[in-house]
Amino acid sequence: MVLVRAAYDCDVLVIGGGIVGLSTAYAITRAAPGTRVTVLEKEPGPARHQTGRNSGVIHSGIYYRPGSLKARYAVRGAAEMVKFCAEYGIPHAVTGKLIVATDRSELPRLHALVQRGRENGIPVRELGASQITEYEPEVRGLAAIHVGTTGICDFVAVARQLAHGSGAEIRYGTRVVRVARRPDRGVAVLTASGDIVRGRVLVNCAGLHSDEVARLTGDDPEVRIVPFRGEYYELARPDLVRGLVYPVPDPAFPFLGVHLTRGIDGGVHIGPNAVPALAREGYGWGTVRLRELGATLTWPGSWRIARRHWRYGAGEMRRSLSKRAFTEAVRRLLPGVSESDLVPTAAGVRAQAVLRDGTLVDDFLIREGACAVHVLNAPSPAATASLPIGREVGRRVLAAL
Repeated sequence: MVLVRAAYDCDVLVIGGGIVGLSTAYAITRAAPGTRVTVLEKEPGPARHQTGRNSGVIHSGIYYRPGSLKARYAVRGAAEMVKFCAEYGIPHAVTGKLIVATDRSELPRLHALVQRGRENGIPVRELGASQITEYEPEVRGLAAIHVGTTGICDFVAVARQLAHGSGAEIRYGTRVVRVARRPDRGVAVLTASGDIVRGRVLVNCAGLHSDEVARLTGDDPEVRIVPFRGEYYELARPDLVRGLVYPVPDPAFPFLGVHLTRGIDGGVHIGPNAVPALAREGYGWGTVRLRELGATLTWPGSWRIARRHWRYGAGEMRRSLSKRAFTEAVRRLLPGVSESDLVPTAAGVRAQAVLRDGTLVDDFLIREGACAVHVLNAPSPAATASLPIGREVGRRVLAAL
């Protein structure tokens, strides 16, 4: 490919039509009207992966380290997401949620969450065992906290509204296969159909493929995306759960554990667990892509995770392969549930960035290169935080322009 100085198709070229990519396009055109933005998305529509396959929760921000991007953007983003949904008539509700300790060993972690919530400016109410049933009559635990700012919404509808409201050119069914870059001339991408699209600045919001796109651009991401599949069940008796119920998470992992979520449609989803996926888009054990699996297995960080956390991983694998084991995990919170109450439903895959030393990147990760901004780690709560993330990426893009 040859870059021609003046032959730009757009000012900003966004790769990835999930909620973060579309929020970035929206933020740029709002901040700098007249900026030409083109979004390239390989799927036939928006939000087909992480955005459209999560539990639909607007997270409060209680879990995240004070001062981190996750904490700041989730707290801010939750309020903005509720306002955005209300403004555009997108289904949503502020339901609140319970975080429930079912074992005495979890009580110190529960109290630590109370403190973290307060540091992040989130109002919480501490509950004793008898008070849990005021919110959830069928849930049992030793103690809990109620977080009133948690909600639910239709993130796919949010993504569609962002696409429409951005005024950007959205090209669906457009997969990027090659990127050429010259710092003094911008970028050009070659698509699978043979088209070349030129822009002044590239934005990489490719989610599960963000590290690959960074390397195509010529930048070393210094991380590898290791995909973790989250498997869900739907509750056949949704009347057992009124709202959102979470276990106390293990602070060593970025996963929140198997939780109960009453969605906008009234159904209750249970999950997810977290097991290694055998492909970047490996939504079931039968989906195996040898090149992608090889990339995971040859990354030193993958083996270091396995050695360090094999016991945790074995438990997750057991719950993946055994419905009985999954049900046992759910019964810790909801004793009245049975195996027959759990109906398999669609899985999701988390795009988790992992460092070479096996560290799971626990915050949003945004890096810049010449004529490029890369969003390299944006799993949950990225949907909740998508509006402030988009503004931050947009700020960097406009500075580069």
